[in-house]
Amino acid sequence: MRLLDRYIIRNFLQPYVYCILGFLSIWLIFDISDNSSTIFDERAPLALVVKFYWTQIPQVMVILLPVSLLLALLFALGRMSRSNEIVSMLTAGVSVPRVVLPLLVIGLLTTGATLALNYSLAAHAELARKNFFDQVNRGGVRDVIIYGQVFRNRTDHRTWYVSRFRPNSNEFFGVQIVQQDAQENIVRNYISTEAFYEPAIKAWRLEKTRMATYDTAGNITNDVVVPYLLLTGWSETPYRLSSANVRPEFLGISELQDYLRFNADFPETLLAPFRTQLQYRWALPWTCFVVAIMATPLGIGFSRRGILASVSVAIGLVFSMNFLTHLFLALGEGDRVSAFTAAWAPNLIFFVIGLYLLHLRATNREAPSFNLAALWRSLRAA
Repeated sequence: MRLLDRYIIRNFLQPYVYCILGFLSIWLIFDISDNSSTIFDERAPLALVVKFYWTQIPQVMVILLPVSLLLALLFALGRMSRSNEIVSMLTAGVSVPRVVLPLLVIGLLTTGATLALNYSLAAHAELARKNFFDQVNRGGVRDVIIYGQVFRNRTDHRTWYVSRFRPNSNEFFGVQIVQQDAQENIVRNYISTEAFYEPAIKAWRLEKTRMATYDTAGNITNDVVVPYLLLTGWSETPYRLSSANVRPEFLGISELQDYLRFNADFPETLLAPFRTQLQYRWALPWTCFVVAIMATPLGIGFSRRGILASVSVAIGLVFSMNFLTHLFLALGEGDRVSAFTAAWAPNLIFFVIGLYLLHLRATNREAPSFNLAALWRSLRAA
């Protein structure tokens, strides 16, 4: 690594670390203030509180890393510009892209760290929050029971009705399974008091089951009651049966992939939120690199007025990017645009903008001015 790179990185890392620690401290203070009544009134154990806030850090870091990166880049490059260090580097024959290269590498490293946090830990933070307050308010994690679950297996023409079950359990109560043929005629009907899934052999064990067989006219041809029935070769799993109750924003990448694989026969309108969230989990970390591409040329200025204007433009671009991200996510989850477009379009748009700004700065040209007052005066003069 060249001496120049080490110098630029050293100037950047200090404000970057300060921004991260500062934002974390502000979030922690405000969150503890909001939840202090619950934590102290219910006398939550210190170990439980520490564990809870530890689970929240990945989600908070995913949000604050791009903002910290933006502010640190603007501060470090702006300070170097005001002291004419950037001018000295350019005079020595170092191009603008070469000057900002180590900062772009840090942007890539930040993207990798954000991807690791966003893979599953950040997605599970909200569920950990719910479990924490359930445990504090009720003296233990609430026993969640789902009633009246209906699952339709369109590929194998089976419809399940489950009276009640617990998520992440292999035991189901009050189960009815209707098997149809390709013409949607009912072929067999199972009514069981309990159903157990045997993961070792991938089979369903039905207890105290009434099994009725129908002909094509809908008449019962056989009706028997058996104490025990083992069904093998079925594609349903407990995860598939309970998948209708999961929210895509609470699932990690591997869980979203499993959901889409197991429920590929669902209508596209139901799968659109999960496809969009899966793409968004991959796309969100790249916001850090896009922010670095936009902030580095805007952080370099050759006058105080130019630096202040560039900072304003950079903050405006980031807020615009955040608005477009949520807009495209809503369109993708509503099946208005493809999942790939919904997740990646904002990044691609502002990446091109960042490259354009970097090109202008490298060729010593200013970005186009959007002075509304001057535009209004010109219109009045015309």
